[in-house]
Amino acid sequence: MWRQSQADDSSEDAVNPLVKHVALEWRGDLRFEGGEPGRPWVAIDGENAEAPGPMSLLLLAVASCSGADIVLILAKMRVTLQSLRVEVEGTRREEEPRRYTALTLVYHIAGDRLDQAKAERAVTLSLEKYCSVVHSLAPDIAIASRVVVA
Repeated sequence: MWRQSQADDSSEDAVNPLVKHVALEWRGDLRFEGGEPGRPWVAIDGENAEAPGPMSLLLLAVASCSGADIVLILAKMRVTLQSLRVEVEGTRREEEPRRYTALTLVYHIAGDRLDQAKAERAVTLSLEKYCSVVHSLAPDIAIASRVVVA
């Protein structure tokens, strides 16, 4: 259930599409569930035992944000998408905070009227212009990509 804080008596944010709200509830050990009000919640496990952990979810957020961009960009290019798989590998620091220092994304894309140039252009546009998650990351994180057209 969504709980609004007492300090938040503004109804403006509820209708402002530029403001996101999420809630997270502890479920024991390092397990949590969270999401947006009125939307499905996701399970998060800090030990990666019963659900993805926060760092894996960050990689999934990058992959799904970029993937959504690519679906839309390729549609505008009149490509009929048949399949899309995005693999993300994140390299972390050894010392705390063990944040990501580099991400490598590999895009496996198949579609009618798809060639290497269109696929690479869609990936470039996503990573350099559109993907909000990528642009929300620390600017010193190295991001590399590779495109495999099937």
